[in-house]
Amino acid sequence: MIFKGVRDGRPYPDHGLSHRQWAQIPPRQIRLDELVMTTTVLALDRLLSEDSTFYGDLFPHAVKWRGNVYLEDGLHRAVRAALRNRTVLHARVFDMDMAVPQPS
Repeated sequence: MIFKGVRDGRPYPDHGLSHRQWAQIPPRQIRLDELVMTTTVLALDRLLSEDSTFYGDLFPHAVKWRGNVYLEDGLHRAVRAALRNRTVLHARVFDMDMAVPQPS
């Protein structure tokens, strides 16, 4: 399996991060098989577009919540990486587990 899982929607609460706050999170490598996708829709025209990140962040956005890493933005980049036989992706990962205390 390429990704850990695919679901329709985000299971975690809204984090409220702005684009500026995302930009302050340094990108890191994450294995594709550790990622859970939060959308089931893949647009072929965006997948094949060379400038799909022209107006956005160069790095996908992921949220770690309850031990899982959910890819919030960057599905097309993750699929392109998989099609190129890459096993890792550089992404900005917001660790919600560290930001919000979990109930006991």
